[in-house]
Amino acid sequence: MSDPNKKPLPKRSLLITPEGEQALREEHDYLWRVERPRVTQQVSDAAKLGDRSENAEYIYGKKRLRQIDSRLRFLRKRMEALTVVDREPADKHKVYFGAWIELEDDDEELYRYRIVGEDEIDLKRGYISVDAPLARGLMGKELDDEVEIRLPKGIENYCIVAVSYSKPDWDQGERQGHRWADNH
Repeated sequence: MSDPNKKPLPKRSLLITPEGEQALREEHDYLWRVERPRVTQQVSDAAKLGDRSENAEYIYGKKRLRQIDSRLRFLRKRMEALTVVDREPADKHKVYFGAWIELEDDDEELYRYRIVGEDEIDLKRGYISVDAPLARGLMGKELDDEVEIRLPKGIENYCIVAVSYSKPDWDQGERQGHRWADNH
């Protein structure tokens, strides 16, 4: 039975940038064309060695194939469910999905973020989810607006000092590795 005092999770946005969609497609393609055939061959080779019940390579390979197949199913369903936001908004001075923004706090400290879908979160690059409290508090606000946002650490005040829908000079990094490539 569910806890009557527990708040339901907020509805999550099913949005993704074109770059995020491309990363998911690349992961799917890599798993399907490279990783799965490689592991399938390893399992086949291990099966030829005899007793499968004590063959660690065979057992591990079968487990890895199940993981790959599970991830492939997830990626297919996820890509079908997501909406790619590939157009800039009419008013480029306002904060919407896909925006790169620069904020200044009361101490004149500068913060840089990009508002992306949950599949693209990369905190090292400042890529935050559109569903994060900070992003929700900034949506629809415009350049030079002073905003008060309730964050888990308390109420914070920011001034929006830049809004861009083209990759700014400060976002020169590439994605910090692909989760799917970490298994090799």
